[in-house]
Amino acid sequence: MNQLALHPNVYATGRNKGLVNILEEVWVRNHRPGEGTLFVVSGFGNYNGGVRFYETFKEHTRQGGRITAVFSGSTRARLTSKQVVREMLGCGADVHIVNRKRLLHAKCYGALTDEGNSLVVTSGNFTGPGMSQNVELSVLLDRATTAGMQFSWDGMVTELLRQKWDYHRPTLADSNSPAWRLLYDEQEAELVLDETAEVTMLLRLSHADTVRINAAPGTNAAKGSQYFWLSKDCFDFFPPLTIRNDRGYKATYSCLVTMEYIDIDFIDRQCRVTFEAENNLDFRLGTGPLRYQGVAREGDIAAITRTGEASYELRIFREGTAQYDRLRPHAINLIGHQGKSYGFVNNSDFEALAGIRLHRIATPRGAPRIPTD
Repeated sequence: MNQLALHPNVYATGRNKGLVNILEEVWVRNHRPGEGTLFVVSGFGNYNGGVRFYETFKEHTRQGGRITAVFSGSTRARLTSKQVVREMLGCGADVHIVNRKRLLHAKCYGALTDEGNSLVVTSGNFTGPGMSQNVELSVLLDRATTAGMQFSWDGMVTELLRQKWDYHRPTLADSNSPAWRLLYDEQEAELVLDETAEVTMLLRLSHADTVRINAAPGTNAAKGSQYFWLSKDCFDFFPPLTIRNDRGYKATYSCLVTMEYIDIDFIDRQCRVTFEAENNLDFRLGTGPLRYQGVAREGDIAAITRTGEASYELRIFREGTAQYDRLRPHAINLIGHQGKSYGFVNNSDFEALAGIRLHRIATPRGAPRIPTD
């Protein structure tokens, strides 16, 4: 069935509310691993753009399937990252890089199997922002429709790669080839936020988030890890999740950030963010320093503010306060079925609503910024 979605959570004609959900339909729910070829065509690409699907891609190629990916690259513009290309190659993909600034504006994804061609045409790049909080429109054309319009993935990609453009095919065996010099490093030390990435997540906390915060040491309520469950739409809110777990049979991808807990005057420089890639597909924020502190109850709002590329501040706003009342209307997106919700506001608006001043990270003049396309 053909579908259209305007995300994040704006409008949809079917059950899939955004680009990630539509790609799950094509690459996971409606596809058998090892069958045919999966396609990624995108002007921009970064690691978190594909983190939902790396395990899917690996299983597909393990069972004999193929993946073709085409990205843009540039020695000056920050279009596609080394991290996403390295991971795609590790998944077994055939990766092509077009060397010309912003030449490739097309964004489309899909699959070719014996049953036909599935095609997703979208404004969303293969990036964290493109998959989550950017306002993007995506259309899924089913196999019957692509057959009726005589669309062919093989035909389109053949003609795409036949163009007399400057193509490169990076390999993991040769990290010094010219192809790698067209890609930027997402983990570059001086990388700073673009203004559009300076946002605050407002998270209305559940019982599971807060039970250990209010527990007494040694009690049953204190057992287990202390963390906050976050939205599934956090692909653009954290640095690249490049730490793959080496224990357990279900894949997770993580990163480490610096978290300043304003309410308890504590800085954790090894705060772990984890994406459950093969479980419930949620993000989990480790908040161990809040255990036993009694600073938050069910229904309170946790404001998690991104102040730098990997720097965050966390504040608790208690239900019934004036600050809470001003922030609560912005946490409008539901998580699960127990009243938990979240939302995003830009940092300047958050300062005005909460009546606080953030500890912003200074931006060096001329420092490269994180792409937000």
